[in-house]
Amino acid sequence: MKIRNALVVTTAVGTLAVAGAASAETYKIGITQNNVGVDSYQTTYEQAFIAAADANENVETVVLDAGGDVARQIAQMEDLIQQEVDAIIIWPTNGEAVIPAVRKAHSAGIPVIVTNSNIAEPGFEFVASFSGPDNITQGARSAEIMCDKFKEMGIDGEAKIVQISGQPGYTTAIERQKGFDDRLPEVCPDVELVETQPGDWNREKSQKVMEAFLVKYDDIDGVYAGDDNMGVGALNAAKAAGRDGIIFVGATNFAVGYEAMEKGEYWGSIYQSPVDDAEAALQTAIDVLDGKDVPFLNYFDTPKITQDNMSEYTKPVF
Repeated sequence: MKIRNALVVTTAVGTLAVAGAASAETYKIGITQNNVGVDSYQTTYEQAFIAAADANENVETVVLDAGGDVARQIAQMEDLIQQEVDAIIIWPTNGEAVIPAVRKAHSAGIPVIVTNSNIAEPGFEFVASFSGPDNITQGARSAEIMCDKFKEMGIDGEAKIVQISGQPGYTTAIERQKGFDDRLPEVCPDVELVETQPGDWNREKSQKVMEAFLVKYDDIDGVYAGDDNMGVGALNAAKAAGRDGIIFVGATNFAVGYEAMEKGEYWGSIYQSPVDDAEAALQTAIDVLDGKDVPFLNYFDTPKITQDNMSEYTKPVF
């Protein structure tokens, strides 16, 4: 079977910086990613994953990219099972659709680690561990950032906001939206979320979504976007329309978001490192194969970042 965007990396030097003592065995670990080319976070993740594997002499990796295509990812899972890899890491293109392929790997005795964006709950029994951010907490923290700013401005009793969510059906998008939607009325019950539309993690599409919002609503006080790439697209639309005073909050701090924060145009986001994400996924797979006790939900921390505290954080490289 020919798989597009496949890259096989055989490692031979050093030890994984985050791994501690290296495994006594050589493990063949396959990864099928969501869509490396869609944004700089996923591109940086892949680079970090390859670098981390390359630093561990006891790991051989098969690195694949589904290109956002569910059918291709399922085919890649089949291919990795046929190769009899020791473990599979999957960044799901769709949390529901990949469950049968994950179940098949589980039935073949291959532990599956889900990275970055979890699969749907019915598939949890077939997964050894999830490694990544707590997306519901991220959405909740974004709501807190938005609410705190509105309270500072004295508009928390009347503000109206719009939301630009990620790719429909994608677990990260669903969870970040849920975290935000559930938390906002708890902290700012009088703030009205007037509409949510998907931006598909794409800056240009998000700009068009925001352009439509600006035509439809005369009064928009805030925008919540599922990541800064989409948030900056919305910001660009507002700037082009001459709509000032809108508070923009994201849920993964990209370099473009950080730069917009430096200019005072973008208020806040959630700080998440794709390098930490990639290294944690690989280490989780190694720990599972080593027989270590690994939590099912293996989260790494993603703190709030705003114009007020951004000097404490380095500019993202993605």
